[in-house]
Amino acid sequence: MTYIVYILQSQKDKSFYIGSTSDLENRMLEHNYEGLGYTSKKRPWKVVYTEKYEMKPEALKREKHIKRLKSRKYIEKLIGLGP
Repeated sequence: MTYIVYILQSQKDKSFYIGSTSDLENRMLEHNYEGLGYTSKKRPWKVVYTEKYEMKPEALKREKHIKRLKSRKYIEKLIGLGP
């Protein structure tokens, strides 16, 4: 199984969301069409970056690392928008 760390960008306000999953297609349906919570308020979302991992702990570690930085500049550089 492959695990994916992903970054979404809100098409509403250009904010970012970082997550991980083993089923990105289904997860995008959840972000864009289901539930309440943070992502429902900023729909629609677009995938702007992904990284693949073979083991779930690796993906979770990377997701937490990106979130811990809390840096829009880092994310923009990572996805190819910054210098």
